[in-house]
This record gives sequence, structure tokens and C-alpha cells, in this order.
Amino acid sequence: MSNAASENHESPVQYTAGGKVMLACRDLTRIYREGPQDVTVLDGLALEVRAGERVAIVGSSGSGKTTLLNLLGGLDRPTSGEVIIAGESLLDLGEAALGRFRNRHIGFVYQFHHLLAEFTALENAALPLIVRGQRKRVAEERARELLTKVGIAQRADHKPGELSGGERQRVAIARALVTDPSLVLMDEPTGNLDQGTAASILALMDELARTTECAFVIVTHDPSLAAHQDRVMRLDSGRLAEQS
Repeated sequence: MSNAASENHESPVQYTAGGKVMLACRDLTRIYREGPQDVTVLDGLALEVRAGERVAIVGSSGSGKTTLLNLLGGLDRPTSGEVIIAGESLLDLGEAALGRFRNRHIGFVYQFHHLLAEFTALENAALPLIVRGQRKRVAEERARELLTKVGIAQRADHKPGELSGGERQRVAIARALVTDPSLVLMDEPTGNLDQGTAASILALMDELARTTECAFVIVTHDPSLAAHQDRVMRLDSGRLAEQS
């Protein structure tokens, strides 16, 4: 176990002058093998995101933004370095424990939704709570509340194939938020939404950031979405730098 990880177990949540650190990356490196060569996508990257903070990640295509999201969410393991969420180093978790940790602490909004085709919008949104062991009725009550907040409650009983791209995206956002996560990771969350719906999603993110400790990391090519966040970081040559 690394010294950093040990420190986190002694003090489960870190504090800085700006408040509680919900996400921390230290020396995060990801190297892929392509034929005979190693390709370094992330190179000693460092990032801290405080509770209630919204951070946008921008960068050119192929700069490693999706790789970074996968590492932050525990969907991939770094070549070196570590990711710490809510005081827990992901390096310390085996696959089963990591799955449970993701379910409790991390919400995902993928660019292409990843909804289950055979389930209704309501069932898709409630699924993380049901996987956790929550009673179906209670899980669906919470899911319906989130579907209402994202403006799609009237389509709760429809399956993904009966929904537009924007409607599916709203279901995915409700699913990400249903567990009251510590961290929400978003990949182009408003890319399939009209301007009015995108504005309502931004307002919901603002509300959650203000009223809960949930932190947001948002990968986007949309300058207006990035500018709406508390900070904008640019990913370039495997490193993150603050964008003014």
C-alpha cells in the first residue's frame, strides 16, 4: 500500500483551505502498448476536486479525456499513480469491492447513454439502487423523482428505443444521480440536448453542487458548458493545466 493510501485510511477525508477534497489524482500515468511501442496517454497527471465543485476538462480529440474518465471511475487501472475518491484509494480495492464502491460513490453519464434496451426509463434510472439491494418500490420512487427533475417523468414507462437521443441522455443523467454519489463523471452530458433542456440540466447540476457535497468532472467540447463550471482544465500532452 502506498504512503498516500495509508494516510487516507488514517484520515478518511482530506481538507484544504478550499474545503473537503472529494477527488484527488496523484502522478496518474497510463501507458498503452501499440505494436512494438509504448504510447503514454497520461503522464504524471495531478488533479484535486473539492466537494460541491464542478470542473470541466477540455482538450483536442485523442488527448486522453476518455482515458482519464475511465481511470477516475475505476473502469481502468493506471499504469502508475493513484485515484482517491472520498478518502478511499481505488488501488486498495479488489474488483468486487471496487464495483461496490462505484455503485455507492460514483455516477456516470456516458456520451452514448448505455441504457438497457429491455428496461423502461424508470427501471434504467432505478437500476443502481436495485443493484445495491434497495427495495424496488423505494428505488423507483427515487428514480421517478430524478426523472421529474430532468424533465422526462412523462416518459418513465417508455423503453430506450421509444425515446429520442436527448430523452435517453436525460434518463442517463437521472441514473447517474439516483444514488446521491460523491462524484459524477460526465462525458459530453449535453451533447444530445436542445438548448432549453441543456439549461435545465445545468440548473440541476448547480442545485446539487450547492446543496450536496457531490463533485462533478465534465469532459466537453462545448465552450459554453465548460465556461459554466467552477474551473476549466485543459488536457494536453498527458498533463492538466488550469485554463484562464
